[in-house]
Amino acid sequence: MKLMIVEDERLAVQRLLHLLKGYDPSIEVIATAESIEETVQFLQQPLKPDLLLLDIQLSDGLSFEIFKKVAYNGPVVFTTAYDQFAIDAFKLFSIDYIVKPVTAEALANALNKFRTISNYTSRPDYSVLSAQLAAAVNNQYKNRFLAKVGQRLFFVDVKDIAFFQADNKIVYLIDKDGNRFVIDYTLEKLEALLDPKEFFRLNRRFIVKVSAIEHIKPFYNSRLKLSVKGASSSDEMIISRERVADFKAWAEA
Repeated sequence: MKLMIVEDERLAVQRLLHLLKGYDPSIEVIATAESIEETVQFLQQPLKPDLLLLDIQLSDGLSFEIFKKVAYNGPVVFTTAYDQFAIDAFKLFSIDYIVKPVTAEALANALNKFRTISNYTSRPDYSVLSAQLAAAVNNQYKNRFLAKVGQRLFFVDVKDIAFFQADNKIVYLIDKDGNRFVIDYTLEKLEALLDPKEFFRLNRRFIVKVSAIEHIKPFYNSRLKLSVKGASSSDEMIISRERVADFKAWAEA
């Protein structure tokens, strides 16, 4: 299998190369590119990849622009940090996708799906999908939340948030000064509304913002313990052993 990686984050490229080697050492990565322009230049050459592993948001725009500039009829696996709206669009057009941070299991599932494809001669209408994704990008993540203390309502800007906490079926927004506000969202819903580059789901109780993390310490049983702005002594933020690899990949993105 000849594969091309299009990704503008160096660490993400290194991670993909490592995961691909673990999946199948015979896979040949014939090219990597960081931009739309680099990708177009390569795809204009006679040598074509069997599969594109393609990030959505590149330094010079949405990667769908590639297909407006060069003919490529092969299959694509997208890597994306987009919310459920965008993922539904991928499903509609029968395109496979991997939600960042990329895990070994998710990559293997996508490549296994690719290997089941036979006689792939057509591709989706990327121009339509591009329009839908552009709309999603412009309206994707919340900038503020309406929070409640007693009977009073407040606006809290995302830039002031430290973390979210679920406690006895109530979800709290905690700002960097330690103020706690009740909000009408589940943690699952919040994951779809928050920028995944800024927020990480630690466990069943916490979603934390990267800029609020002060310290990360090793914890027993191969876990990690976080010190976070606004947290009290009772807010013990532990990353499970199963989530440590995903957390490190997110932190390095």
